[in-house]
Amino acid sequence: MLTELVDIPAGVFRMGSTSFYPEEAPIHSVAVAPFALERHPVTNVQFAEFVAATGYVTLAEQELDAARYGDAEPGALVFTPTQGPVDLRDWRQWWRWVPGASWRRPFGPDSTVADKPDHPVVQVAYPDATAYARWAGRRLPTEAEWEYAARAAGTSTYAWGEEERPGNTLMANTWQGDFPYRNLGALGWAGTSPVGVFPPNGWGLVDMIGNVWEWTGTEFAAHHRLNEAPKACCAPAGPADPDVSQTLKGGSHLCAPQYCHRYRPAARSPQSQDTATSHIGFRCASDLGEPA
Repeated sequence: MLTELVDIPAGVFRMGSTSFYPEEAPIHSVAVAPFALERHPVTNVQFAEFVAATGYVTLAEQELDAARYGDAEPGALVFTPTQGPVDLRDWRQWWRWVPGASWRRPFGPDSTVADKPDHPVVQVAYPDATAYARWAGRRLPTEAEWEYAARAAGTSTYAWGEEERPGNTLMANTWQGDFPYRNLGALGWAGTSPVGVFPPNGWGLVDMIGNVWEWTGTEFAAHHRLNEAPKACCAPAGPADPDVSQTLKGGSHLCAPQYCHRYRPAARSPQSQDTATSHIGFRCASDLGEPA
């Protein structure tokens, strides 16, 4: 069963930020045509339906190109907590390549998603997300569409307002504790959480912030380019280009203020098209006709 689509009205909004990370600048006005966006990220059970219907094999499950990757076995990147405080400038201390990791077994051969049907699917590379979208008759949202939808016509720092925790309420699944070694869990969830556990935004969209980063159809640039249109890279059937990065939006359960204060609509991050990790998922969009 496909995720319910939420109609997003046309509008003009102020995209970007100059208060956090340089890649979010400059702030600029963007006009967005009406479109529809899935209410929540694609879940494990929904991705399983796609695989069952098509026989699709994700990149993490395919043999690797020896010319580029040497003798590495099929697998994916898995977050692994450290034993204690580490230098946060070196991400390799908490990420490791795990042979056999895939959307079915996100942490390796001994893991499963059988008990997480309503969690966002992870370990999906960019071509995996676009293949699902094509099967569903949908597409990935652009970065501008995604940010506009997350803001829900607002202009505040967070998707819900200016306070990170209004009334001391945790609004999204983000890292609670000391990164990357002590996670107290977000409402008890250390890792992904079922979609919709946290409050929806003003347009009824859930998990736009936190839980998993989400692929968009926009190629990443080091800052917003105002003198050229953003590149919508690769048709849904296109292969992965390891030399091209797509824009991720929304932050994830690994975002912590002392390391990754990116659980905000304006935040953005690059990710190579051929990379699958345990904290990246996606949701689909669909075009709408012009209003009468």
